[in-house]
Amino acid sequence: MAITQAVTTTFKLELMNGVHDFSTDTFKVALYSPNATLDQTIAVYTGVNEVVGEGYTAGGNTLTLSVAPTYGNNLSGVGTAYVSFNNTSWPNSTITTRGALIYNSSKANRSVAVIDFGLTKISNNDILVINFPTPDANNAIVRIS
Repeated sequence: MAITQAVTTTFKLELMNGVHDFSTDTFKVALYSPNATLDQTIAVYTGVNEVVGEGYTAGGNTLTLSVAPTYGNNLSGVGTAYVSFNNTSWPNSTITTRGALIYNSSKANRSVAVIDFGLTKISNNDILVINFPTPDANNAIVRIS
């Protein structure tokens, strides 16, 4: 089992088909246990191996945009479109997680991106926070070059 960080393949195709609208759709982030298998091939949100624990509700948290869709040049000078979200948290939670899935709950729970935390994160009646990276062409959590 493994969690591999990636913008999902279906999300890229669905962008080309005009499925996702960051100005009106609702995006969520769900947490997953170390037993989960998530990578670029996941097409929709799933409850399989989603975190279960105090302070966590199935389906995860609703995200708010910190940067609406925009573009800029990355360090290589390549034009990159990107979007980012505000940090999100689960206060007073007791959970164990290894990664997360960002998905569009307005569009049949279609996947957007997989996040690999790099190691297992544990909260024991504490706050668990996802700090999203700097929202720019080099670092934003969702970017397409």
